[in-house]
Amino acid sequence: MDLKTLAILLFILTYGLLLTFPKYRAHIAVIAAFLFVMLDIVPVEVMFSQIDWNVILMIVGTMGVVGFFIESKMPALLADIIVEKTPNVKWAVVLLSIAAGLISAFIDNVATVLMFAPVALVMCKRLNISPVMPIIAISISSNLQGAATLVGDTTSILLGSYLGMNFSDFFFFKGKFSLFWIVQAGAIASILILLWFFRKEKNRVEPMPRTKVSDYVPTVLLALIVVLLIIASFINNKPKLINGIICISLFGVGLIYKLFRTGDFKVFAKSLSEIDYETVILLASLFVIIAGLKLVGVIQDISNFFIKVSGQNVLLAFLLIVWGSVLISAFVDNIPYVMAMLPVVDQITVSLNLTGNAQYVLFFGLIIGATLGGNLSPIGASANITSIGILRRDGYEVKTWDFMKLGIPFTLTAVAVGSILVYLIWG
Repeated sequence: MDLKTLAILLFILTYGLLLTFPKYRAHIAVIAAFLFVMLDIVPVEVMFSQIDWNVILMIVGTMGVVGFFIESKMPALLADIIVEKTPNVKWAVVLLSIAAGLISAFIDNVATVLMFAPVALVMCKRLNISPVMPIIAISISSNLQGAATLVGDTTSILLGSYLGMNFSDFFFFKGKFSLFWIVQAGAIASILILLWFFRKEKNRVEPMPRTKVSDYVPTVLLALIVVLLIIASFINNKPKLINGIICISLFGVGLIYKLFRTGDFKVFAKSLSEIDYETVILLASLFVIIAGLKLVGVIQDISNFFIKVSGQNVLLAFLLIVWGSVLISAFVDNIPYVMAMLPVVDQITVSLNLTGNAQYVLFFGLIIGATLGGNLSPIGASANITSIGILRRDGYEVKTWDFMKLGIPFTLTAVAVGSILVYLIWG
């Protein structure tokens, strides 16, 4: 059996197990990554280079700062304010999701989930309802908005780098409405899905005494993460690990501040224990697994399929790229997929003789499909994996169907609206 066939079979088995046994996802992923290396699908000498350490450092650093954020009781205060401003549970959940989505347009969606999930947990506990579906709503709303700006998601960074787009180009590009406005239209449509899904949650939200925040420094640290990540997006030839360095550095600042504030060295152990290592290990393992598929040519084969089937039909090529990306990104991490597909989309654009503004239609379709497609399944996007990890640590297990019964209509609606606008504006 050749390495490509072996990689495909092992990948299918791995993802089947990940979907079937969510409680043991980290263990399954580690074993699968180990097999990919032992079978030489991923050579041992390049194993660590296949992991996106920028993402890993960013997650660890943000988790640490969010730990301080939770301890400061700011999430509890935000929950109190939302409870005051909303008439029932339905609107409380929708408002949280909208806020998380808008912030996620300017900061990595994993970081956004780490900020807003604690707020939802506190709110749901006070209302005596399950936090599972509200946190899933926050997660998929955050993932949707990742395509809105250059700093919203790694896939946007990849697109911006490939096409030479800067931060403002995601708002207006070549004199036309760009991805930010297209994503907002999809987000508005998806809000209708959330309102329908939570339509029965009409329990009255009773105002509660506002929680007193014990320390505002963690909130400042989170704000600095947002500001510095945006500033970093404008730096040319920046280090690959810059986002991770920013987040881990601010975590370090928070540790030192907490040490001086308490005078207790135990704060280091306590703060480090707040990090969800299972989620970090799962993501690192998935990077290795997907790298294996890329190294043996599976992702390239998928890319070649698009070229063969689309022929000279622009609309068919566009639909294949958008909806094929949705399907693939539901199970495959969209970062290596987008990396592999960008040059392929470039080739298709040339073969179809697309020039001027029309040359961007397939690129934007790729980002819409690949970024939003991750919301179809609980393992399709890092934000979803993170949210499920948060719920698991709080004692809640999320079944695959529980996620998909909201993720599927949400994704199909947002992608349909976004792709139609992309084609109308750029096609």
